[in-house]
Amino acid sequence: MLISIVYDSGYGHTAKVAEAVAKGAGEVEGAQVKLVAVADAPMDWDLLEKSDAIIFGSPTYNGMISARFKQFFEDSTKAAWFELKWRDKLAAGFTNSGAQHGDKLNSLVSISLFAAQHGMVWVGLDLMPGNSSSTGSENDLNRHGSWLGVMTQSNNDQSADLTPIRSDLDTASYLGKRVAVTVRRFNPA
Repeated sequence: MLISIVYDSGYGHTAKVAEAVAKGAGEVEGAQVKLVAVADAPMDWDLLEKSDAIIFGSPTYNGMISARFKQFFEDSTKAAWFELKWRDKLAAGFTNSGAQHGDKLNSLVSISLFAAQHGMVWVGLDLMPGNSSSTGSENDLNRHGSWLGVMTQSNNDQSADLTPIRSDLDTASYLGKRVAVTVRRFNPA
């Protein structure tokens, strides 16, 4: 089972989240995981076509996906969309921003809509929102309360060595594992 994680990262934070997603997916027996940075041209379209699942990740800048990630979306039109080469592949998404909210939902909606336009099947989070009660904390999984995909937060004045925090990375790892388990469920061979 091949799972590709296609991501963009301006300052290393989203790359760190992508690595956590890969770690989780790699925990599932038989999963082969490939990290694909959109900045590392040229894009390996054949790899993506062979993938059973593609997990997409972008930083959220000004409430939107990054310009490089948007360019990847546009480039995929010729490479994959016209022939629906990604039809029925599983898809999922994640995003990171400097603000607690930062309009990250808009980025996840953009990513999931992109996947839908390619005929992909979306896998969201099946975690209740963390940090949503008097006994909760920022150490809870899904502390940003997202079901569409993973939302993480990195302080603007800290490097990727320090942020995002462990619970965000654990949530990302959880998503990677969830996608790999779901691939196995749909393709038990």
